[in-house]
Amino acid sequence: MTPSARLQAAIELLDEIIVAARDSGASADNITKKFFKARRYAGSKDRRAVREHIYAVIRRFGDRPESGRAAMAGLAEEQSELRDLFDGSAYGPAALTENEARAGGVSIANWLSDRFAALIDDKEKAVLFDRAPLDIRLNPKKGDAKAIKGAWPEIETLPLPNAYRLPTGTSVENSKAYNSGQIEIQDLGSQAIVAACLLEEPKLVLDMCAGAGGKTLGLAAQLPDQTRIIAADTDRGRLSRIEPRLRRSGANNIETLLLSPNKEGEMLAPFKGKCDLVLVDAPCTGTGTWRRNPELRWRMTPKRLDQTVKLQARLLELAGAMVAPGGQLVYAVCSLLDAEGGDQTENFVKNHPEWRDIEVDLPIGRPYRKGTLLTPYQDGTDGFYFTCLEKL
Repeated sequence: MTPSARLQAAIELLDEIIVAARDSGASADNITKKFFKARRYAGSKDRRAVREHIYAVIRRFGDRPESGRAAMAGLAEEQSELRDLFDGSAYGPAALTENEARAGGVSIANWLSDRFAALIDDKEKAVLFDRAPLDIRLNPKKGDAKAIKGAWPEIETLPLPNAYRLPTGTSVENSKAYNSGQIEIQDLGSQAIVAACLLEEPKLVLDMCAGAGGKTLGLAAQLPDQTRIIAADTDRGRLSRIEPRLRRSGANNIETLLLSPNKEGEMLAPFKGKCDLVLVDAPCTGTGTWRRNPELRWRMTPKRLDQTVKLQARLLELAGAMVAPGGQLVYAVCSLLDAEGGDQTENFVKNHPEWRDIEVDLPIGRPYRKGTLLTPYQDGTDGFYFTCLEKL
């Protein structure tokens, strides 16, 4: 492919990503994989160049562009070398005209920028678009640190038990350590949330928004095999992805439970008031994961944020009802917005005097509004807010 053809491919790909963001469709990464699967003539250098174009656009513009061409035309205003590629050549984009639409604006939409936690300043926000590191978690029931360090001499030890960091781009999923269940890929921030759940040794654990089971497996790796762990979620596709991970990990004390949306309370009734630990890794806007998924900004609107906040509050109420007296509730979001973090915790505790927040002693994170804040800038993790509460 010529440089101009690569730019045209990026424009076409961006058109699909923009529509998917508007309509809550597939992620940019999945759309990109499908796009290239249908264009096998594109070589590795072509694919890399096209990806660089689209992610440069996605990171640059906070508001969803009108079209892929408008997005790339806006970027070309700032990168003169791109303007020359709008040359009207075969398979390339038509020449730019003076009056055509061009994307513009800031990298974080103004309506959203003011809603971040008070500790998130401009330096913090800038790092939200850096490339994310590659963190892994050792499963101490199947592997040991010596073997992991032998496999990857360049590995970095992180400040949580069993947490390590590898150079970005390391082939982990093809490794013996991964396929034998000795390690899992998991951001250090997610591992910190698991650590916050282990203040006591629970007998019955409910991971109420388990998704693909990353934190569920983290808990199973640290808790005795006698601990019963329920991994529940309303998303069949996400929950099904825990099965191969379970087989690799060797965990035999995890049960999956598919919940029906808006009927979660009925299906969780057998656990009401009986759980020693409930983890709610709630659905959120994902502002803390922009390093991995920057197109999430294009999916956000004030209306969607309000809907998400209402859902979080409902799930927090439901989770609280599952906890036994003296038990723990850990609420977490991969978001740095106050509405999804500190506001939720403080409103819950205010309305439920039988709950108190517990101080969590971890080597990373900052205390913030009855919880802990983790950020890429301060901690080198994805952005998280989490809180640990005890039922009196």
